[in-house]
Amino acid sequence: MNSGANRLIPYLLSWALLAWNALGGVRRWGPATNAALLVFFTLLIGLRNEVGGDWFNYLPNLDRVQGIPLGEVLEQDEVGYGLLNWVGANWGGGIFLVNTLCGLFFSLGLLKLCRAQPRPWLALTLAFPYLIVVVAMGYSRQGVAIGLECLALLALERDRLLWFIGWVALAATFHKTVLILLVLPAATLNTKASSSSLIRLVRLLALVPAGYGLFATLLASSLDQFQQGYIEAEYQADGALIRVVLCLLPALVFLMARRRFQLPPQQQRIWSLLSVGAVVAAIGLVTVASSVVIDRLALYLIPLQIVVGSRLPDTQLLSLAPKLWTLVLIVLSLAVLLVWLLFANFSYAWLPYRNLLLPF
Repeated sequence: MNSGANRLIPYLLSWALLAWNALGGVRRWGPATNAALLVFFTLLIGLRNEVGGDWFNYLPNLDRVQGIPLGEVLEQDEVGYGLLNWVGANWGGGIFLVNTLCGLFFSLGLLKLCRAQPRPWLALTLAFPYLIVVVAMGYSRQGVAIGLECLALLALERDRLLWFIGWVALAATFHKTVLILLVLPAATLNTKASSSSLIRLVRLLALVPAGYGLFATLLASSLDQFQQGYIEAEYQADGALIRVVLCLLPALVFLMARRRFQLPPQQQRIWSLLSVGAVVAAIGLVTVASSVVIDRLALYLIPLQIVVGSRLPDTQLLSLAPKLWTLVLIVLSLAVLLVWLLFANFSYAWLPYRNLLLPF
């Protein structure tokens, strides 16, 4: 096993590739670059070997579904992840196939969201230290849910409510806590009375049965387990404060200067509601007995870091030039990566980085 700085090299090189393009002011990437990034992140996440905090916790899932009929898998909670495990256990590939498919789904959503920003390379640079390294490589199920959340948010921005519901429903087959996002369509309502506002209200009300159906089918049966496991047990999530703060800071920036971001009204309302959610999460962290429930739900606020951070240079907030803001954000991104890898209590599970394709 390598020691010292050598253990960080794969992470630092990956980050440097993204930061170099972000610092160079590259505004867009084409289909070929997108495909290359998709393959890179899918393999980085999917073929990692004994890397990630939950690596060994996920292995028993394969044993539980090996040799059982497919019908039994389809009756399980979070059937999406169960189905991937059933394929990996019975068709070959094992945990590597499961993680690779999870990495693919996550990367598809993340890259789509980053490409929708005016500075996609900066968005990806900001996503790398925590969302990619920690979440996608540590919480596979919730990583997929967040990747699909990215697609749901883009659909909601474009007023495609059925697509939004569909992506959230699919995400819930990997981690049911994502259903909290069903409150977001309320942000698309315009408080000004008009015929279009009335039509939008009617459309939202028509989706209430779909939302209730998702809740009843996917979450209602687990409420007792959720309450006992997270709330009543008063579990504490290590590092929850840092994770919530990383979402709270961009949320406060957006709420205080949202007009500077020059977003269309509907997008502004969506990201304002998510920002309020980050503030609520911060308050909940000091008032709720179990920090785990706050920590797990706050993970769905991470897209705030991507969207707000990548648009911040164009706001010229504090009279800083775009290039200077970009440099500041890149340095902060590197600081988050280094602090987590060097000082986090569980970062040893990520070090050194090992991959089936690497000779070490």
